[in-house]
Order: sequence, then C-alpha cells, then structure tokens
Amino acid sequence: MLNYTNAITEEKSYSGLQMKEVKPIMKLIIRGKKREFLSAIGKSLNLLLPTESNTSSSSEKLSALWLSPDEWMIYSNEISNSDNNDYETEILLDKNISKKNLGAVTDVTDQFVMINIKGDKIFDLFETGSPFNFNDFRNKNGSVTQTILAKIDVIIHNQNKNEVNLFVRRSFSQHLFSWMNDSASRL
Repeated sequence: MLNYTNAITEEKSYSGLQMKEVKPIMKLIIRGKKREFLSAIGKSLNLLLPTESNTSSSSEKLSALWLSPDEWMIYSNEISNSDNNDYETEILLDKNISKKNLGAVTDVTDQFVMINIKGDKIFDLFETGSPFNFNDFRNKNGSVTQTILAKIDVIIHNQNKNEVNLFVRRSFSQHLFSWMNDSASRL
C-alpha cells in the first residue's frame, strides 16, 4: 500500500537555500461571498480574511491566503500534535459556516504539501522555472501568488524577504522537490 503521509522525507540545504516539508499542518479551503460569511469567519477565528487580491492575513495561530474573490486557504502556523485529522478550526468553521449555509469549508490537509524555503536565493530558484515576475512580489511581506513552477501549479506565500511557504498538490510534491533540489544545486 502506498504511504501518502510522507511525500518528502528529506531536508535539503545549499549555499543560500534551505528547503523542507513542514508537517503536519492543517490546511482548509473556505469559500463564501456574503457579508455574514466574512463576519462569521472573523468572529470564529479572530482573523480578518484578506479582501485584496494576492494578499494574506495572520493571527498568532492561523494564516489566511487570498486565492480568489470568494476563496481563501487557511493554514495553521503551528505543527499539529494530533495524529487524527480532527482540527478544532475545521470543527468550529463547519459549525459556524457550513451548517448555517454561509459558505463551504473543505479540508485539504492531505491534498497539499507545504514546503518551507529559506535563504537569499529563493527567487533565483523560482525564476528558473516560473513565468511569474517576482520583482515586486519578493519585497512585499505577506504577498501570495498562484503560479506555475516547473510546469506544476503552486501557491507561494511570501513570509518575508528570505522565507516563503510553497503549497503544492501532494501528487506533484516529490517531482517538484526533486526539480528544486536539482535547480538549487546549480545556482
């Protein structure tokens, strides 16, 4: 039987670049349009969703990434101690959003892998495999983009100038990690 819990088992370091999978991290996609939806999210999580394109917002425990006018990814800023996938945030949002028909909450924890990349050559690496222009992006902490990297769909969250979180579908994660290892070794 295939083991989907450990897509990337290694941490790689190159001069000016460190890459590792961060797990287990809760990831939820939420969708909604109504004012009541935004209000319920704010009250439930003590977090305002970003309403400007390609931005994010954070609280002590959670980060919210703008993906489209009615879609966000919420992920935990802490590694879960739980072996099961019963996350308090998901249960709370299901009760306050889904059950009240204000929007939808989908757990994508197992669907997406989060790779944390640190170093001063992050954007040099990205520019070798992405058509996206990272010139403005690299200087805006909290900025978010959905783009292609090595022909793979990714979501990139700029934590600060020398740190990003990259989200990729689990089925493409090993290939992308291998590509990044290979490309980083040549920077």
